[in-house]
Amino acid sequence: MAAFTSFDFGSLFSVGNLLCLFLGTLLGMIVGCLPGLGPTIGVALCLPLTFKMDLIPSVLLLVAIYQGAEYGGSISAILLGIPGTISASATTMDGNPLCRKGYPGKALGYSLTSSAIGGLLGGIVLLLFITPLSRLAFDFLDGELFLIAMFGLISIVTLGSDDVPKSMISLLLGLLLRTMGADTLSGVNRYTFGVPSMLEGLQFIAVITGLFALSSVFNMVGSENLGSSGVSDVSRFKVHVSLSELREILGTVLKSSVIGTIMGIIPGLGPSAAAWMSYNEVKRAHPEKKFGTGEPLGISACESANNACVGGALLPLLSMGIPGSGTIAVLATAFMFKGIQPGPQLLTKYPQYVYPILWGFLIAVFALYIVGKFFTSLTARMLVAPNYLLVVIILVAIMIGSFGNRNNMFDVGVAIAFGVVGFFLIKLKYPIASFLMAFVLGDIIETHFRRALTLSKGSWLVFVSRPASIVIDLMILALIVSSVLRSVKAKKQKAAAAKTAEGGADHV
Repeated sequence: MAAFTSFDFGSLFSVGNLLCLFLGTLLGMIVGCLPGLGPTIGVALCLPLTFKMDLIPSVLLLVAIYQGAEYGGSISAILLGIPGTISASATTMDGNPLCRKGYPGKALGYSLTSSAIGGLLGGIVLLLFITPLSRLAFDFLDGELFLIAMFGLISIVTLGSDDVPKSMISLLLGLLLRTMGADTLSGVNRYTFGVPSMLEGLQFIAVITGLFALSSVFNMVGSENLGSSGVSDVSRFKVHVSLSELREILGTVLKSSVIGTIMGIIPGLGPSAAAWMSYNEVKRAHPEKKFGTGEPLGISACESANNACVGGALLPLLSMGIPGSGTIAVLATAFMFKGIQPGPQLLTKYPQYVYPILWGFLIAVFALYIVGKFFTSLTARMLVAPNYLLVVIILVAIMIGSFGNRNNMFDVGVAIAFGVVGFFLIKLKYPIASFLMAFVLGDIIETHFRRALTLSKGSWLVFVSRPASIVIDLMILALIVSSVLRSVKAKKQKAAAAKTAEGGADHV
């Protein structure tokens, strides 16, 4: 406990550390709002800048980039319908519709406020519960990780859609396409059709930009408002959330922050799964709301979850040496370059590094809110452009984003193909969220499922043999039963309404 507060707090507020925090936040927001980059690439690009820096400022810079990028992804998701990051794809569902209603500043205000609160709560959990929570994550085996991912898929089918059959078709399509590429466990090529670019499978960025951005372009081109602008009232660009509006979303933000922190602690899940799971949970908790039409609770749930996930993902790295996400794995290089291996020894041998970083993470959250208040409103003004210019901007962003991820024109073709797929999915009212959730979790589900059966020598009891797995199984069962009961109730109500209408017609 002494090491918790024994360092010099004043050193955190040095010019160098504060510069790293604010500059990192700004860079992260820029990287996050540019489709095709995202937090992992942003941290990797800035990693060489830290090689001659001390450990604390270098880690603070990279953490600020990570935190800023998670929020920055929502800027393009809300303004243009293009998720800047994978986790921001869930934000698009309600963020972009609210923006199109003429409230871009309000949508961004909900995103920024929720991101800051989620990041703050994730940082507090990181600071206070680093040891016990990391032990909890360490106790999860492959069977439990598979069940958690399955819980996410089942929840989006049962709770995230009014049409369960169409939702299941979208989900199965996402799982099928996720298997394309070289098998990570056996090395066997699957559905690559002899194309070398397919060995790594379909790239997330290309799939997401195609599904969300290019399909939106097709809709905009076919609309009658191509010459008008998305938003013309500049006064609505102000990023602001009132106290009354904050009170309305606070419960959702707190609940989603808890979900995001837990999902961040569990290695392999990450902010995208956290955002979608929180989005499904808020839809379950508020069936009276019309999600997908610009509901503030939908924006708040996604953004608080994916930013809280950053603090959670640091837990297993600092205490066990296990990166909680791909971005954290890149960040771990900053430690190893200084000759320090993240893990249990970090807490015992180098507390003078750990706790300043944890406190600095909290300061990074305040930097996010301050920088976001200025930077976001300036970015929002791109909506003044007419829709035909916006179409050009979106197309250029799609091409650059899908190509720049690995400098491969094949990914541009993938984005175009998924733009067509997304266009028809929307027209035929197949939920894109189910497809995308399956695509995000598909690799996690397959890897942990096969590994669990391999370690148990083919015994399916591995999924019901531990207390943690039994609890998750019961949660899945409760989810399915509640969905069936709700469906039966809805059918009875529909039949009763039809009978009443028929009786009224006969009476007339």
